[in-house]
Amino acid sequence: MPGSAATSRVPGGAPAPPGAGAGTGPVVPAHPVRPARRAGGARRLREAVTAYAFLGPSLFGVLAFLLAPVVIVAVVSLFRWSMLAPPEFVGLANYRRMAGDGTVWHSVAVTALYVLIAIPTQTILALLLALLLNTRLRGIRFLRAFFVIPWMATPVVMGEVWKWIFSTQNGALDAFLGLFGVDPIAWLSSGTWALPAVAAVGVWGGTGYTMLFFLAGLQGIPEHLYEASRLDGAGRVQQFFAITLPLLRPTMFFVLVTSIIGSFQVFDTVFAMTKGGPDDATTVLNFKIYATAFQNFDDGYASALAMLLFGLLLLLTLAQVLYFRKRTTYDYS
Repeated sequence: MPGSAATSRVPGGAPAPPGAGAGTGPVVPAHPVRPARRAGGARRLREAVTAYAFLGPSLFGVLAFLLAPVVIVAVVSLFRWSMLAPPEFVGLANYRRMAGDGTVWHSVAVTALYVLIAIPTQTILALLLALLLNTRLRGIRFLRAFFVIPWMATPVVMGEVWKWIFSTQNGALDAFLGLFGVDPIAWLSSGTWALPAVAAVGVWGGTGYTMLFFLAGLQGIPEHLYEASRLDGAGRVQQFFAITLPLLRPTMFFVLVTSIIGSFQVFDTVFAMTKGGPDDATTVLNFKIYATAFQNFDDGYASALAMLLFGLLLLLTLAQVLYFRKRTTYDYS
């Protein structure tokens, strides 16, 4: 019919270009097909909803048990509150008081000394154990489990057991040392020995657990790297410093971050063994917070101390992240 070319339309309702008709080939739509775009958007929405449904329980746990308590403690630190009377807003008065409180900074120093004793010792022992147990000998799984048992034990109960071991009255350690002519030592009643004794218990409890991570890191290093180094004449010591230690840095980073956070929060062992004594020699910051809140009923000030602990841990963790960021490789190829 006359004029049919002018009135022909392509699929989707768009007018055909002038001159389009039979014999000119397929006609291309002027615009993308919108139903396909809407279908893709709906699919992405369903995938997002499914992902957040799986993440929901974990997100709720982070919000309810991590972020919310930090916010609540930060708010309470701005009040003077004994839990027996209505809270009174005092602003930054608790922080100004903390800045001039010598006992607080003494507890920070005690905590830092505890960490300096426990973390290097625990890390070195755990790495040595992992190297020794990284074999396929018969019964090796039993030995690995055996070293993890102390970490699984209840800290307060183990603290009471170790309190008896370190006792100057019929204590197992003094009795053993007495076989070699060593006089009894006042382990837990001496300002010199009390903190190292508590740190030794922390090392005993955490070494096996830390060893598991080093063992997993060792087993993730490709064997062909050691084979190539042996062909080049490298010995075991050279392999350890040139291959093992550099490729264990991701594991070392995780171990140090988690171990330092745990050591700064030590409480159970101190509470069970020394109650912060003698003469505050083992009053770590976490025990100071407990005593301030539940013995002195000064919850606003205790919350300010808790924020101090949070800030210290945040700074230490950021420092470790910055240190390991450019010194760690995750590619073993």
